[in-house]
Amino acid sequence: MNRNTPRRLAAALLLLALAPALVTACSSDDDTAVSGANTATAAPKGSAQDLSDVCPATVVIQADWEPEAEHSAAYALIGAGYTVDAGKKRVKGPLVSGGVDTGVDVEVRAGGAAIGFQSVTSQMYVDQDILLGLVTTDQAISASGKQPVTAVVAPLNKSPQMLMWDPKTYPDVKTVADLGKKKASIVVSEGTLYAELLVKNGLITKAQLDTSYDGAPARFVGDPKIAQQGFATAEPYIYEKEVRAWGKPVAYQLLADVGYTVYPEPLSVRTGDLAKNAPCLKKLVPILQRAQIDYLGKPDTTNALIVDVVEKYDDGWTYSEGVAKYAAKTMADLKIVANDTSGPLGGMDPARVQETIDTFAPLLTASGGTPKAGLKAADIIDTQFLDKSVTLP
Repeated sequence: MNRNTPRRLAAALLLLALAPALVTACSSDDDTAVSGANTATAAPKGSAQDLSDVCPATVVIQADWEPEAEHSAAYALIGAGYTVDAGKKRVKGPLVSGGVDTGVDVEVRAGGAAIGFQSVTSQMYVDQDILLGLVTTDQAISASGKQPVTAVVAPLNKSPQMLMWDPKTYPDVKTVADLGKKKASIVVSEGTLYAELLVKNGLITKAQLDTSYDGAPARFVGDPKIAQQGFATAEPYIYEKEVRAWGKPVAYQLLADVGYTVYPEPLSVRTGDLAKNAPCLKKLVPILQRAQIDYLGKPDTTNALIVDVVEKYDDGWTYSEGVAKYAAKTMADLKIVANDTSGPLGGMDPARVQETIDTFAPLLTASGGTPKAGLKAADIIDTQFLDKSVTLP
């Protein structure tokens, strides 16, 4: 997932325009809302679920975008009794794992407008309170020269990024390669690396690329001959159920199936702080692994929290219960959440990461980026904290 180019640019522009007014309007104590009461059982002292002696009093997680189900591993940690700071776009509550209070709090912070559309890595280096940030592999590669981060767990195994098209206009198109043969315009955001990858791999031509994607559905609705970027966990539902001017299915292919091999949004730490945070990560990473599995099994509570938080932020981003339910099911059905080839859920295969580095580092360098010279998988991932026994059945 490349949130440096927001998935809904129109929404991003709206949020940016509203940001100064929202900060002013949301600066009072009235904007902190409390939900429920914490009824979780306290973790026994010194147990695997007791984080109080090894982790910060508040585990801060920086998201790369507004609250959504793709971030469910982080939001699933938040127990009842959480507070929502609508001004700063943060939600904080007891860090609960399997009904057990771990003895610390967790705070999940929104990205996007809340951090001025900066990258997560930039924010992590500005704000040392952030323990973990959601940083997709290609972004970690890009930041490796100046703001290195190391991924410690990847709750999502493959990217939900997709290209979608109208199945009525293109009844015989099944893949991105088919779109290339049809010479369809491929509408994406400017600077998307996966678009360059599709050209490099010969699936589409440079002439087909149209980098004017603005996030609004009007273009696709008005010109069903185009293909358009999106997320398999959102847009198919949104276009069929919530965009009244369209109101029918779309067809799509995951870019993960055509070479976009990134791990989307693995939780990452500043590389230089890895050793210092190791005692916390040893306990916290398995909790994050189990949180993602628990979410897939029973997503409703976390989805309700996400929808509630979005409503309280009231910043132009919208996210319905229907989208959240669809996202949870789709992440399971398409194996976006899945056991890694290395074994556990949350794992990261070094060979796959190295392949991603070898693919994207040259593209990033060509576009003016500054990846670390000679970058290796071990520079941006560390799997030592994973519990290899945590797997989906």
